[in-house]
Amino acid sequence: MDQPTVSEARLLSVLDTAADGIIVIDERARILIFNKACETMFGISAADAIGQNVKLVMPTEYAADHDEYVGSYIRTGVKKIIGIGREVRGRHSDGTVFPLELSVGEAATPDGRQFIGILRDLRPRKESEARLAELQSELVHLARVSAIDEMGAAIAHELNQPLTALMLYLQAIRRAHSRGVDINTVVGDILDKAAGEAERAGHIIQRMRQFVEKRAPERHARDLDPLIDDAIDLTLLGQRHRIRIDREEGPALPPVSVDPVQIQQIVVNLVRNAIEAASVSPEPAIRISTRLKGDDVILDVQDNGPGIAPEALPKLFEAFASSKRRGMGLGLAISRTIAQNHGGDLLVDPGGHGKGACFSLVLPAFASATAVAGEGGADGADG
Repeated sequence: MDQPTVSEARLLSVLDTAADGIIVIDERARILIFNKACETMFGISAADAIGQNVKLVMPTEYAADHDEYVGSYIRTGVKKIIGIGREVRGRHSDGTVFPLELSVGEAATPDGRQFIGILRDLRPRKESEARLAELQSELVHLARVSAIDEMGAAIAHELNQPLTALMLYLQAIRRAHSRGVDINTVVGDILDKAAGEAERAGHIIQRMRQFVEKRAPERHARDLDPLIDDAIDLTLLGQRHRIRIDREEGPALPPVSVDPVQIQQIVVNLVRNAIEAASVSPEPAIRISTRLKGDDVILDVQDNGPGIAPEALPKLFEAFASSKRRGMGLGLAISRTIAQNHGGDLLVDPGGHGKGACFSLVLPAFASATAVAGEGGADGADG
């Protein structure tokens, strides 16, 4: 066997030390180079791979069309993947199919056209992304629990009212019975009232449970205004501040694709903050309105407090940066994260100089959100 030249030896060294897989094929899709990273990635030795059709490392659905794609490009010159990085799938020798990032280039050689594929195993990145999503979900849930914890005394007071009324109704029936009064004439009305109070208490508990329960995020096409109204009601449970709430609904708003509980989590945070900011005003009031701007549905929560101090703005959306004595400082940080995960954002006009702050939750309308998601689709087998 001839000794390789210096340049060939250097090339072979580069190929074998590369962290990414490198495959070179000819116009007939036969493997010419299969580096050590490919051997590890696919569980196939270079000796067994070289000379084989590159379909050797492809899942069946890709392999069936690959030769036609190569032939089509040679005939027409129309590039579908060359020069473009994309996510595809590879097949290990044990049959495992896994995600790959593939970049393809071409070279004209004395032996004909050749195609160079650079492959990166995406499994570690996918696992990291899945873990990050899981941790983010945990943090979002923790923020909801923290919010309910901060509202605990007010909610306990709100819950105590129907339970106290229920107890008084039952005591009234017992007293009437002990005095020998014919309770048939009054018991029906009293029991109806008692059942109403029990239902009211159960409704409060159910809403709290739905708000704090741990579950996977779910997206649904929903009208935003009813979600906002439910979140306002939850926020106002046992609210101690005397405050006027002006509620304005935008006309004919399109639906939004959202996780309802997470969006209500944002609304609860914004309304609670607005109530607290406005509480220092002689006549505290907040305005909660919805509107349509282009392809976005926007919720504005405006208070009539003093506005946000300029020195507080840089850390306003940072976790654990709260100046409040209670709570973890997660509310606005998590709220912005949720909004951005929905393809929107959480913006603020800090106000000041006699004007209160206004937070704006921006969410893409359902039709535009669907279109954006559709644009990200890939033709799985081109190349």
